[in-house]
Amino acid sequence: MARTENDTWDLASSVGATATAVAASRAMASQGPDPLLDDPWADPLVRAVGIDTFVKLIDGEIGPAGDDPVLSRRSMNEQIAVRTRFFDDFFVQATGSGITQAVILASGLDTRAYRLPWPAGTVVYEIDQPEVIEFKTRTLAGLGAEPTSPRRTVAIDLRDDWPAALAAAGFDTTRPTAWSAEGLLPYLPPEAQDRLFDNVTGLSAPGSRVATEHLDLRNVPPDWADRLTERSRRIGSDINLAELFYTGERNTAAEYLAGHGWRVDVRTTEQAYAANGFQLPDDPLAAFGRDSGYLTATLG
Repeated sequence: MARTENDTWDLASSVGATATAVAASRAMASQGPDPLLDDPWADPLVRAVGIDTFVKLIDGEIGPAGDDPVLSRRSMNEQIAVRTRFFDDFFVQATGSGITQAVILASGLDTRAYRLPWPAGTVVYEIDQPEVIEFKTRTLAGLGAEPTSPRRTVAIDLRDDWPAALAAAGFDTTRPTAWSAEGLLPYLPPEAQDRLFDNVTGLSAPGSRVATEHLDLRNVPPDWADRLTERSRRIGSDINLAELFYTGERNTAAEYLAGHGWRVDVRTTEQAYAANGFQLPDDPLAAFGRDSGYLTATLG
């Protein structure tokens, strides 16, 4: 179903289903004698959501073709490992340097509050739609999972006044913060992306850091999302990315943040793969353009 201005979702529909798909990828990459990740909560969370395709994918009952350079099991495991390790390392390094507030925007089924070694005194805030927050909190509590640092949830749509809700949850604008916006930007209209970064900047004390994907869509074919959607149907997925992504010209995160006082560093997707000992698949659907990748930025 195509996006509308005030659409909502749970973890089995629309944008929420993409969060479940990402968790399923983390679950697969955490399997086997030599796993690429260690996320013990991804598997039970996906099973609790109950999307049959993703459960069967985890169990190996269905799977990608081994000759697909993007959607083979190995390629999928490497892709999610690169992405997950990047944001894991970002938070570990930021909090290790003394930053004591972390904010996970559009947290979905992110389990970092439960699995990262947060230093004493760190507070982790998670922001997402109320139903998403409630489901994950309840499910993980039922599994006996406990956050490894104080976790404060902010159950609100990012299109609403989330800065006020974050402040009401105890967020301190005078303390540096580590922010993540993982897998979020394509699902925001261009102007909403700018507004998100405006809010992050306005809430950030000097020394704050942000991590997100750097999407340079200028060289991406206009039917990119349609082609990836068609390819993903081979593994049984019925998520239509072309209906969920917002297209049209937009500022890159690097350009926008650099213009608002942030010192920006971009690691291309190819560089990120190489840093993990992997080789980026030789396929036009392997990344959002040759110059896209992963971004970190520091304020002031």
